[in-house]
Amino acid sequence: MPSIRDVARLAGVSHQTVSRVLNDHPSIRDETKQRVLDAIRQLDYRPNAAARALVTSRLNLIGVLSATVGEFGPTASVAAIEEAARAEDYSVTTLNLPDTTPEAIGAAVRQLLREQVDGIIVLAPQVRVFHVLRGMAIDVPFVSLQTASGAGADSVSPDQLEGARMATRHLVALGHEDILHLAGPQDWIEADSRMRGYLQALREADLPTIPPIRGDWTADFGHYAGRELARRQDFTAVFAANDLMAIGLVHGFRDAGLDVPGDVSVVGFDDIPVAAHVWPPLTTVHVDFAELGRRAIARLLAALRGVDAADVVDAERPAPALIVRDSTSSPG
Repeated sequence: MPSIRDVARLAGVSHQTVSRVLNDHPSIRDETKQRVLDAIRQLDYRPNAAARALVTSRLNLIGVLSATVGEFGPTASVAAIEEAARAEDYSVTTLNLPDTTPEAIGAAVRQLLREQVDGIIVLAPQVRVFHVLRGMAIDVPFVSLQTASGAGADSVSPDQLEGARMATRHLVALGHEDILHLAGPQDWIEADSRMRGYLQALREADLPTIPPIRGDWTADFGHYAGRELARRQDFTAVFAANDLMAIGLVHGFRDAGLDVPGDVSVVGFDDIPVAAHVWPPLTTVHVDFAELGRRAIARLLAALRGVDAADVVDAERPAPALIVRDSTSSPG
């Protein structure tokens, strides 16, 4: 395999210069850096991570702290984080929280720090996680994929509130006046933002609010809620805080003899892949979770390299998009 000295000979520089290029040293001229990078590509050179760690005291290792095992959005973000990290010659270690008690959160962070991660990305969307993190002495940069007040972390998050307003406004534009919200669990940042967007859209339209129902993100809960809600006559549309609950809700309505969208319209959130293939295909809010993962890595690496994140990451929050399908129509 080619060595760093082979790269140096081909580029016409010293091996110390190659090392500085590999470690993004600011003193290297652009022309010299390009010659070294061209030589690296030509030789297919792969730096020895162990040797580099001895020199830099860094393992090029990113820790991911997750409390959202199995959910589509976080899973898509983690996959993008791993791909983007590999492109920057970083490895990723993911630690899934068994629960979100303060003790479990603290133990998980300490484990990542023992593994000598260079930085941490947090995919734990409960407010209490950030209360614990704020009280810990974390001496490496960390980035969150959620925005929590006073979190003490750099964050990359979609505009959840605006996405919920889009969903609710769509139902209002169709002529619905009695719109129910099937919300996410209490203490979840996404659930709170999406509920506030729903309430804001109703206030803007001067429509009455029906007390939201707290769910648990699962299709099973949505199915149960659909069967129970079918007994009520005080709504013509439902905005569910995620697609799984929306899909279960449609199933529950159909089991109870209601037609979607003939009797009741349903909107979800997330645009999971199956949302386009259930019956009826689900109207929902699309979020680019992979882009969130890529931005999280870019912001974290900017912090590690002492670069202003604004120079490498779009300052605008990733915009949600309403995807209109067949689960919504004007009230009958």
